[in-house]
Amino acid sequence: MLGTFRALAEPSRLQIVELLLREPLPVGAVAERLRIRQPQASKHLRALSDAGLVEVHADAQRRIYGLRAQPFQQIDGWLERYRGVFEEQFKRLDRVLAELQASQKPVKGKTKTARGRR
Repeated sequence: MLGTFRALAEPSRLQIVELLLREPLPVGAVAERLRIRQPQASKHLRALSDAGLVEVHADAQRRIYGLRAQPFQQIDGWLERYRGVFEEQFKRLDRVLAELQASQKPVKGKTKTARGRR
């Protein structure tokens, strides 16, 4: 999983993953949409492929890149352990805020006005 995070840490690669989330694309389309040269797109796609994040399918003369689900499922599973911790912290925060709001009684009928000073 560390290799996955390393591959995704590069901003261009993360953008490529976002593109491929919508649809599988050939390297030329990736380069065009990101406004980078084709060799740069190929380099990033190779790094993503080496990390196991994308798979390549041949379509005549083109190579079509698409996302592999398994590495993202592993990340999701790893994050699941932390979701429970954060959910509990949010529940505690909600309780504290509710207690604070209940303990503050609004003053009715009195409004403070600022007096002009010269």
